[in-house]
Amino acid sequence: MNRLAILAGQGSLPNQLAAAHAPALFVTFEGLDVSPPDNEHLHTSYERFGEMFDGLSVAGVTEVVFAGGLARPQLNPANFDAKMMQLAPRFMAAMQGGDDGLLRAVIAAFEEHGFAVRGAHELLPGLTCAAGLLTGPEPSDADRKDIARARDVLSTLGPLDVGQGAVVAGGQVLGIETAQGTDAMLRFVAETPEGLRRGKGVLVKAPKPGQDLRVDMPAVGPKTVEAAAKAGLAGLVLDAGQVVLLEREETLRRAKALGVFILAEEP
Repeated sequence: MNRLAILAGQGSLPNQLAAAHAPALFVTFEGLDVSPPDNEHLHTSYERFGEMFDGLSVAGVTEVVFAGGLARPQLNPANFDAKMMQLAPRFMAAMQGGDDGLLRAVIAAFEEHGFAVRGAHELLPGLTCAAGLLTGPEPSDADRKDIARARDVLSTLGPLDVGQGAVVAGGQVLGIETAQGTDAMLRFVAETPEGLRRGKGVLVKAPKPGQDLRVDMPAVGPKTVEAAAKAGLAGLVLDAGQVVLLEREETLRRAKALGVFILAEEP
């Protein structure tokens, strides 16, 4: 019989998964401020992969899902267990290729040890969106041009493993998501002097070309909508089926109240 483990990052998604999968093992990591729910709980460290694999096996886990915000941890080799000592050279080499390369190496390590890696969108129906205007006014012709421009930017930068979001206004690129994340990009856009802006602009969120959607799938939620509105944007555009919409009802409610459209498009 299959048993799931939720490898918890930050945000609301891990607890959403836990509520939907009560028998799941909830795994938290040192250095992350995550409040575990009532599920059975395992606390471990990125520095002790052997300890983690053993804990998962003892608990009868056969499948794992990565959920929530993930960031590169600060690792101290002095704390590595034997398994991490074996894996570290592979992980360090993968880091040189960017976050996507590192995540692929981590997925491979779990699979090699007998754990199937699932995507959060596979386990929570409705986590992503079908194509269509979800809320707000219909995008204008100018918005549509900005959307196309942002998509060109993301498809060009994707092979370099740079970001899952871009902001374009009046054809001008105002922000590209980097390691600092979407919130940091939107704060930067909000601080852009009016003289450098042409029009309101849009945020487009999409996975990198060829990205493994089982981990680090792009996500937007209520805070994203508020930050986009503060940055003066007309709306958000998501790839249908490939971007997580967190706290859907609240996100759509806030977008409507703030006059920000949310549009899902076929990738």
